[in-house]
Amino acid sequence: MSKPWQSRRAAATVRKGDLREQQILDRAEALLSDVGYAAMTVADIAAAAGLTRGALYFYFGSKQDVLTALVARTVQVLTEKASLARTDEGPVEDVIAGAVERTAALWLDHGPVMRMAVDLGSTVPDIGSMWTAAAEESITVIDDVLQRCKVPAHDGPDGAPALARALCWMIERNFYQASKVSARTIDETSRTCQAVWRAVASQAAI
Repeated sequence: MSKPWQSRRAAATVRKGDLREQQILDRAEALLSDVGYAAMTVADIAAAAGLTRGALYFYFGSKQDVLTALVARTVQVLTEKASLARTDEGPVEDVIAGAVERTAALWLDHGPVMRMAVDLGSTVPDIGSMWTAAAEESITVIDDVLQRCKVPAHDGPDGAPALARALCWMIERNFYQASKVSARTIDETSRTCQAVWRAVASQAAI
């Protein structure tokens, strides 16, 4: 069954149409960086992709469909990157560094899309559910890493699950703000988030 954020031409196999959809999304993401999601129009997206409005509607039914598909594409990568920490058997400090650095790279490359996901999550249900699901995956990963650091797994406010949730949303908010400033700020934020994560793990451990 197709998901609600998938375009009307989505399919399990890669076809010419699917490649064209990705090209449209690439152009839309570049446009998003230039003008923002509020000012961007269907006509703008079509022109950037070298299509007529009618041709664009063959792939996406509306501007919101395009924006939702952009979030879906980015969330898929975000979830895949987050899950890498599950199989990383290196020292915990390196696992934390790798997890945050991968997140930082995504905010650097896709900051406008990710900020849009945060901004629209409360008003566009499909976007909100995708962003929340991605956060829940990250929370689970952080929880796993905290438990590797001997943080108790109980349900109290100082247990690994609660601390993981707080860390996840703290990291999201910090990168949201940093991505509006500069690549250097994202790098500084990455190092700060790593330090906070390590400090929480150290202080909360048995």
